[in-house]
Amino acid sequence: QVQLVESGGGLVQAGGSLRLSCAASGRTFSTYHMGWFRQVLGKEREFVAIHDAIGDRYYHDSVKGRFTISRDNAKSTLDLQMNSLKPEDTAVYYCAASSRSLTSRGARDWDYWGQGTQVTVSS
Repeated sequence: QVQLVESGGGLVQAGGSLRLSCAASGRTFSTYHMGWFRQVLGKEREFVAIHDAIGDRYYHDSVKGRFTISRDNAKSTLDLQMNSLKPEDTAVYYCAASSRSLTSRGARDWDYWGQGTQVTVSS
């Protein structure tokens, strides 16, 4: 089992940057697929970026070229660098972990979740 704690959210103007961090407990962090999802009130939680256990990275089309996901297995951390932020990036951002054999962009297929951190981008 793994516990996840996010940090780094906040309020930023459009065009600005934020860096989200996720600290994970447990000694098997490197074996988990890790991801960032986001959710707007009234909408389903959506995939933002995934950094799987073998090092491949995947991004939602809306954030490609602006967001970068990275992980440090030695420190059991997952980061999301968000640049050129837009008002439509406003959401609660969640860190997630999966121990399944295949990665999935569907939130239902992820096993562990952090409490979420609010990101608000003003226009």
